[in-house]
Amino acid sequence: MNVAEPVIRLSSPDTRESWAVPVVYEDDHLLAIDKPSRLLSSPDRYDPRRPNLMRMLHDGVAQQRPWAASRGLQYLANAHRLDFETTGVLLLAKTRPALVALANHFGSEIPRKTYVALACGYPPEDEFTVDAPLSQDRFRPGVMRVSRGGKRSCTDFRVRERFTSWVLLEASPRTGRTHQIRVHLKHAGFPILSDRVYGGTELFLSSLKPRYHRSADKTERPLLTSIGLHAWKLELPHPITGERVSIEAPWPREFEVALKYLRRCAPRPGGVPPKT
Repeated sequence: MNVAEPVIRLSSPDTRESWAVPVVYEDDHLLAIDKPSRLLSSPDRYDPRRPNLMRMLHDGVAQQRPWAASRGLQYLANAHRLDFETTGVLLLAKTRPALVALANHFGSEIPRKTYVALACGYPPEDEFTVDAPLSQDRFRPGVMRVSRGGKRSCTDFRVRERFTSWVLLEASPRTGRTHQIRVHLKHAGFPILSDRVYGGTELFLSSLKPRYHRSADKTERPLLTSIGLHAWKLELPHPITGERVSIEAPWPREFEVALKYLRRCAPRPGGVPPKT
């Protein structure tokens, strides 16, 4: 890890937005970052001018911004993608050989990806699997749906903690389809909090605290302003050395705050997290 540059600072001249992107793992061949919410991983096919992570990173390498120059970076490419609102581990290759090896890993479903999700509902089992093929929704561009003729898609889920009407889940996708975890949880009847596209409701403090006094002149802000889904861990063989690499991204502050209030105000007997 290059401790002199633990954060990569990016900006978009088109929208004048800026992001501080933490580095969570680094060696001579790999760079892993904690992707912020509400930032595209790659260019939008419908609107190429929207800010996206890879374009800003490529611009930074080409212009030899301080974070790139201090690392001697001449190449950077993403091995996979995360959804616009999803936070967490995003792995990048610093060399072409590393990218080719990573592409083979991800194409063969070798990496173990573990997400955490705050979802609505109460799964009857502590562990369950959703094996449902996915395809594009013909009537809603950019939205996915379960479809008999879709691509194979499978996700394993494990309950970490239960609350009165909500649940904290671990999700381990075996495949890497667009919006896979979100669609699978909707299909199972447990949509992710604040995921408006796939049926998730917002979580308000007023719904958790019976004596909560809402200000008459202010609109209450939800505890989660983005979807409750975070790419927590990524485990895979190193593309060059073959050694096992495990990378983690800390849970977002909003996620932790929502979890704190759920534990305080909506506990369920026997709902403590299992030992890991």
